[in-house]
Amino acid sequence: MDTLFLGLRVVVSLAAVLGLLWFIQKKVAAKTGRGAKQAKHVTVVARQGLSGKASVAVVDVEGIRYVLGVTETQVSVLGSGQAPADAKVTAIAPAVAATTASAFADVLDQTPAPAVETVVLSPRRAARAAAAAPVPASPIAGSILSASTWKQAAAAMRAQKRA
Repeated sequence: MDTLFLGLRVVVSLAAVLGLLWFIQKKVAAKTGRGAKQAKHVTVVARQGLSGKASVAVVDVEGIRYVLGVTETQVSVLGSGQAPADAKVTAIAPAVAATTASAFADVLDQTPAPAVETVVLSPRRAARAAAAAPVPASPIAGSILSASTWKQAAAAMRAQKRA
């Protein structure tokens, strides 16, 4: 019976604290003007992504319409003008690629770009030494139980400290 009263006291205390926080939040929001009664001065009319990190946005700010270029690090004004009184935005339809057989044949008939001459590089000393190392026939070779694995790890750590 004591645990029931203890649980009830905890629930009532939690409700009182949450109610107090809600009341304080409402009072603070009303004083700072962040309530629902505040009029919107900035409206995003449309946004079109150009790449993964860049886009173009059309924004109305107090009757003026701005076209903005937006990237991760900056916002640039591309143009501005008077916002229409009853602006209706229509969605931009994605461009339909030509998928006809003749367009495909034209792509296949194009001459390819000249190939870049391949350059053969000599392997580094460590790569040559690793290629020259014999392959052990042990069943635990290459596993965490192998002593050679630990030796290779220690050598790699030493090489990393030197670099």
